[in-house]
Amino acid sequence: MSFHEIRFPTAISRGAQGGPERRTDVVVLGSGYEERNSRWAASRRSYNAGYGVQSIDALYEVIAFFEERRGRFHGFRWRDHADWKSGAPGSAPAAVDQAIGLGDGTATSFQLSKTYGGGYAPLTREIRKPVAGSVLVAVDGAARTPGADFTVDTTTGFVTLATPPAPGAVVSAGFEFDVPVRFDTDKLEVNLSGFRSGAIPNIPIVEIRL
Repeated sequence: MSFHEIRFPTAISRGAQGGPERRTDVVVLGSGYEERNSRWAASRRSYNAGYGVQSIDALYEVIAFFEERRGRFHGFRWRDHADWKSGAPGSAPAAVDQAIGLGDGTATSFQLSKTYGGGYAPLTREIRKPVAGSVLVAVDGAARTPGADFTVDTTTGFVTLATPPAPGAVVSAGFEFDVPVRFDTDKLEVNLSGFRSGAIPNIPIVEIRL
């Protein structure tokens, strides 16, 4: 079991359906009041890639990708076309998009993250699979130079600064990212409707924790 640092074909994932899922237990008491308990600290995303298979070439591309991953065995990268940037969907990543930590004069490594919301109960999501070459970093709003001032581990999402930020300095980042996933089936039900077109009705994909 391992993780393959390769992305599922982007042209096919663009047509997929899916998104975040949470697990909440809701108990209705005799009085009519409710007790609610959130079982997961973070969402888990799932998708169906079958909607993106629109040609026989795409069909065989998925089969080859599935076989190389050995079905559910190996994880891989997935582009969630609804949520793959540090900022707004229509804007390019900027170094001040997301605050990822505060300097203490000693620490040099910071985990990339993205915060959702802000008015009541903001959620911070760790970003483990940034896209190579996309990460921008700033300290107190001053941009840092990739390679000279910082490096990025694209397999874990950790940013390492060459110099520890001063105590209280805000470390921020902008980036593109993928979701770590696996196939959620060991069997593909292939439907060939002709020599020029094909379809896979169900290709379940599920996010994995790393």
